[in-house]
Amino acid sequence: MKYRTLLFSILFILCSLQSQAQSAFNVQVIGKGRPVLLFPGFACTGDVWQGITGELSKQYECHIFTFAGFGGVPPIGKPWLPKIKDSVISYVNTHKLQNATIIGHSLGGTLGLWLAAEEPAMFKKIIVVDALPCMGALMVPGYKSENMVYDNPYSQQIKAMDSTAFRETAKQQTAYMMLNKEKKSQVVEWMMQADRSTYADGYVDLLKLDIRQDLAKIKAPVVILAATSMGKAVVEKNYNEQFANLTGKTFYYAENAGHFIMYDQPEWFLSKITESLR
Repeated sequence: MKYRTLLFSILFILCSLQSQAQSAFNVQVIGKGRPVLLFPGFACTGDVWQGITGELSKQYECHIFTFAGFGGVPPIGKPWLPKIKDSVISYVNTHKLQNATIIGHSLGGTLGLWLAAEEPAMFKKIIVVDALPCMGALMVPGYKSENMVYDNPYSQQIKAMDSTAFRETAKQQTAYMMLNKEKKSQVVEWMMQADRSTYADGYVDLLKLDIRQDLAKIKAPVVILAATSMGKAVVEKNYNEQFANLTGKTFYYAENAGHFIMYDQPEWFLSKITESLR
C-alpha cells in the first residue's frame, strides 16, 4: 500500500510539472540532433525564427517556443515571467534535453541568461540576440527593480486602450526596431494578437528583472549578437557595462541592423548562429 501511494504521488508530481510547462508556452519541435531551444522576444511568436529553423533543423532538434498570452497561447496570469522560467526548467527535465543550447531574442535572450544563472549545469551554450540582463536599467531613469510594479499609469493605459489606439501604439513602438519595413507589419500584428493583461504585466516582469550580478554564476559560454542601428559606440558601452560580471562571453555587432537582427541582416544572422552552435 505504501509503495502504491508513493508511486501515485510521483506520477502526480510529474504530471503536474508537465502540465505546468505546457500551459506556460506552446512548443513546436522540428529536426533531429542536439537540442536547441528558441525563445522569441516580447509579444512575438516562434515564427520569428522561420529564417533560420529550416537550416538548423537539418542538424539540430529545434524546440520553438511561443509564450503564454502571445500568438493565441492562453494567458497564465502573473507573475508571468517567473512562471515561464520555472516551466522551461520543468520542460527540459521532463523531456530529458541534455546539453541544450538556448537562442533567445530580446526578452528570450534575457530569459536564457536567467535560466543559465539559476541552472548553471543545464545548458551547453546561450546565444543572446539583442538582449540585456537588465532591460529596465537601460529604459527607466533612476532604475530600481523594486519600483517596477504592476499597478502603474502606463500599464493601466495599455489595458484600457481600444484596438485602434493600441495599433497606433504598436506602430510607434516598432518604428525603430528594424530597418526592414516589410517585417514591421508582422510584428505589429503579433502585438495586436497579444493578451492585453499579459502585454502590460509581462512587460513589468521584464523591467523588474535584474540579473547583472547573477551573471557570475553562469558557466556556459555566452554569445551576444547586438544591433548597432542606434550607434555602435553607445551599444558597445551599454553591453560592456551590463555584461561586466559575465566571463566566457563573445560579442558580435551587426552593422546596419535594428533590434530584429534576423530581419535586417538575415544572412549574417544565420552565419553567426550556425558558427556559434558548432
